[in-house]
This record gives sequence, structure tokens and C-alpha cells, in this order.
Amino acid sequence: MIWQHEDGSGGLKVPVGKGGRLIILHAGSAQTGFIPECKLIFKAKKSTSLDYHTEMNADIFTDWFRNFLNLLEESSVIVMDNASYHSALTEKIPRTNWKKVDIQNWLESKNVSFSENETKAELLSRNEIKYAVKEYEIDRIALEMGHEVVRMPPYHAHYNPIELVWAQVKNYVATKNKTFRLADVEKLMHEAIERVTVEDWRKCVKHVEEIQEDDLKKECPRDLAMESLVITITGDSSSGDSEFERD
Repeated sequence: MIWQHEDGSGGLKVPVGKGGRLIILHAGSAQTGFIPECKLIFKAKKSTSLDYHTEMNADIFTDWFRNFLNLLEESSVIVMDNASYHSALTEKIPRTNWKKVDIQNWLESKNVSFSENETKAELLSRNEIKYAVKEYEIDRIALEMGHEVVRMPPYHAHYNPIELVWAQVKNYVATKNKTFRLADVEKLMHEAIERVTVEDWRKCVKHVEEIQEDDLKKECPRDLAMESLVITITGDSSSGDSEFERD
């Protein structure tokens, strides 16, 4: 909030458009706060919201993730969401958008026999494909190094304490940003991250744990209140006669 003249003149000169963007990778915990050595901040070459996301890809994240794991002094549980660059598979599993020949090649690599006359739908119905287990690359890397990745349920970002930490960081940058130049914003970002203390992390983790505990208390009575409904079909099912029983 700042004073301006009645005609709207005066005050800060805010640039037109979105401007440049920064991409930030970081991690922390209630025990360590932010881990300084794993901070990565770089400028996006593209400024549009659709294009700049392509610059934060699985290759960049995996390299950063390996470095992050090397900084951990003990076996840890790593909480993250299901962003696309978190979810690169060790091996892709055939899907409906695959070409038939590619599905056949995949089955051959698994030593699964099939007929050339089988349709694409029939190939996809094979148990080796239907029940194939997805294995994420970073999950495999973490396990090899003695750690475990736990992924947040979809649309449950409020269970991740780092979201609250990021809110604190972004609020500091927004409050101090007077020039709207990307170089100054980057400097403010470093300052904001440095200002986040271990105690700040503890508070955020505690708050998230309380939310989870509260949701769990709500969920248990809901499960108990739901009754199982058994439908018993008697006689000729075409007649529409049926009996209903509640447990």
C-alpha cells in the first residue's frame, strides 16, 4: 500500500508484463532448517508460465536430488509432491497412446509371447502390463542411498510444511521488492531463505501435523458411520425382484 496522486501518478513504477522468473530448489526439516548446501536458484530463459516449466525438468531435478541425498547425515524420509519432474519412471509402461509395434517390443523385452494377430487393446490387457508396478527414478535412487521417498496425496499440498515456509519466503520478497528487477529479486530471495530459522521450520511442521491429526479424527468416525449395503438377488434376476439387507 502506497500513496498516489488522484490521477494515479506517482508511487512505484511496476513493469508491464510478467517479466523474468526464478526457479528455486531447496529442502529442509524441523531438525535442520533449510540445508544451505542444497539451495539451487537459477533464472528461467523463458518467461511465459507454460514455457518456463519445461526448464525445470527431471534431469535437472535428479542431479539436484543426488547432491541433496549426499548431504543427509542419516537415513531420512523425504516428503514431496507429484510434480512431473519428481515422477520420471525407471521404465515406461505401455499406455493406450503407444503404437502397437512399441507395445509388442516392450512385451518381447519381458519375454512375453503374443500373436501378431492380437489387437492393440488385447496386448494392453496382458497382465504384465495391467499389473505392472510403476517405479520412480528418484525413489530408486533414494532407496539405494538408504532413504525413503513419501509422496503427498494429490491436492493435499497443505500437508507439506515447506509450502508454509515458501509462503514466508515469498512474503518477505514481496514486501522488500521495490525495483522489480530480477537481479534484485534474486538477491531478496537469498536473504529471505537465510532469514528462515530452524524454529520457523518447527512451527510449520507442527502446524501441518496438527492438520493431519485433525483430518484423521474426522475420517475415522466417517468410516465407522458408513454402513455396508448387501443386495441379494432372489429368483429370476430379470424380474427385478431383490432384497436389501443392512449390516
